[in-house]
Amino acid sequence: MRPEPPEPEPPETDDIRRRFAEEARTDRPDLATLCLLVGAEADPALGEAGIDAAQAELDRLAELDRLAGLLPFGVLGARAWAVALAELLAERCGFEGSPAEYQRLDASLLPVVLRRRRGLPILLSVVWIEVARRAGAPVYGVALPGHFVVGFGAPEERVLADPFGGGRLLTGADAELLVTGTTGEALEPAMLAPADPLDVVLRVLNNIRAWAATRPERTDVSLWAVELSLLLPSHPARLRYDRAQLLVQRGEFRRGAAEMDEYAQVVDAVEPSTAEAIRRKARAARAMLN
Repeated sequence: MRPEPPEPEPPETDDIRRRFAEEARTDRPDLATLCLLVGAEADPALGEAGIDAAQAELDRLAELDRLAGLLPFGVLGARAWAVALAELLAERCGFEGSPAEYQRLDASLLPVVLRRRRGLPILLSVVWIEVARRAGAPVYGVALPGHFVVGFGAPEERVLADPFGGGRLLTGADAELLVTGTTGEALEPAMLAPADPLDVVLRVLNNIRAWAATRPERTDVSLWAVELSLLLPSHPARLRYDRAQLLVQRGEFRRGAAEMDEYAQVVDAVEPSTAEAIRRKARAARAMLN
């Protein structure tokens, strides 16, 4: 039996994706806004009020450090910033990670992470970055392979902190161990460069896709994560093929096959054998309509 055509996206989803695409293409994309829109895509019930409440919570946390006397007014060194944020966010507010978070979709959703005080390394790092930025800290994300952390200060005085590990300050040897322990790679200086906000968002979406990939019943999550990734100004071309495969898995054989053919045309000039294999999959998808 031919499957029913998919229902159109609700207006709320269209608006979320429009705002996501517009924010991603601004001169200075706002990391918190983009991550909150990812959360709104996962839970449309969050709404504008939920997004505003999450932004307000980040503002409140940034103000707490001053009220608690953790940060005196004036210029601070990188280490002082890192220690103060660790005391505020990890010790006082309870933001931390645990192995169980890797099994939870909401560990990748900023609105839920702000509420639960738990999340994956990259989402806890987003909280740190956004709170510290609001407080005036020289802060940035550091996308170590396999484990995201936060950096403070200029390269010559750089201090790294691990929000997932309760804000533990990292020595160079610690950072090396994190990289080699998770990937087997050696730590390269380029790995310590400040992460671009759009690269951070793409990594968040990749984590969501990885979560859904082990759950065949959650192709809906895989699909919206891919579709948000495709709205970023720069993304891997293969995402178009991934989307086509998901459409086929969800029974949308005609649309999936058409997108496979389009992707095959793109790769034909450089990988003709790969293009032909994709075309065969497109023909197989169309055969499912018979």
